[in-house]
Amino acid sequence: MLNEEILHRCFRCGYCKMPSNYTDLNCPSYLAFRFETYSPGGRMWLLRAWLDGKIQLSKRFAEIMFSCTACGNCTEHCPFPGFKNLLLETFTAAKGAFLDEGNVPSGVRDYLTRMQLHGNPYGMAAKKRAYWANESGIAPFAGQEYLFFAGDEGSYDTRGQEIARSAAKLLSKAGISFGILTGGENSDGNDVRASGETLLFEELAKKNTDLFNKNNVKKIITLSPHSFNTFKKDYPLLGGNYQVFHYTQVLAFNMGKLKFCENPEPVLATYHDPCYLGRHNMDYYSPRMILSAVPGLKIVEMDRNKQNALCCGGGGGNLFMDLMPSGDQSPARFRVREAKATGATIVAVSCPLCAIMLEDAVKTEGLAGDLRIMELSEIVNESII
Repeated sequence: MLNEEILHRCFRCGYCKMPSNYTDLNCPSYLAFRFETYSPGGRMWLLRAWLDGKIQLSKRFAEIMFSCTACGNCTEHCPFPGFKNLLLETFTAAKGAFLDEGNVPSGVRDYLTRMQLHGNPYGMAAKKRAYWANESGIAPFAGQEYLFFAGDEGSYDTRGQEIARSAAKLLSKAGISFGILTGGENSDGNDVRASGETLLFEELAKKNTDLFNKNNVKKIITLSPHSFNTFKKDYPLLGGNYQVFHYTQVLAFNMGKLKFCENPEPVLATYHDPCYLGRHNMDYYSPRMILSAVPGLKIVEMDRNKQNALCCGGGGGNLFMDLMPSGDQSPARFRVREAKATGATIVAVSCPLCAIMLEDAVKTEGLAGDLRIMELSEIVNESII
């Protein structure tokens, strides 16, 4: 439910749409559209006007609300402690109000319908969820220390499947005991929750927790930071109490078990912080520990990094809702231009969703010959014997 008191406390100072240097724009939707209504402060004032009866729900209003990627830049840079932590929950509640009224963009409706009917945003059969692991030698879960959860992109997207196999291969080489479930899983629901569809999120989470508990799962390694976030923060409230790790957190402390090639060619790489591992969960270091352990790899930071990193624009379901413009003002294209400016030839990522978004941006920018988007496990796998 929307909290009217919270809406009245925002006086639109504008810090929420910037990084800490206050010279760039860091809210993905504001960066793309450049209308104040697309900024966090603008959304707050629109919602306040709606509650005061000054404006009505509309298609345009809905597009503004659902274009929020839930990246967390606003909560990071709002200057008011306490109040700042309620910003994303306010926007989520507003999306829920639009859903209750049936007033949502077609892309949102189609995304949530696929989730409802198929348990994933691709509209693919549930029985195909584990096909990514066929002929890979990955064992079914049968009491190993960890359950490996590939998520939607790792299970169904062609690029995501490559990343899932790469990460699983590397965990195996590092001696990690894990298995996968071969049927019954659904989407983790993180972005469904961020879209305001609370009941659908709870339904997805309930099916997953019942399955995990039935299989006596105690520890989970996730491929996606989105899965990591919701398993860690939301599932315990719904009966899912597990030790949850993003795979980079496990790998970072097992790099010593890997044998690297000698005399590697020097490579310059920059790292893109995913929102749900970085700002939402404050882990900026596990991925950098992994990269710093790779011989010959030198890390150069983009101007916007760690808590100031620019979101790729795909969060909050936007990868599937298609609400973010694809022109030269898209967040992903801004991000790859920023990466190119560092002089790096590799953009390292630790989220399959980010990999998909940034690879498309590299192609659109005409930078395919200059920049290579690589997931961390792929970088390490290319460097070890």
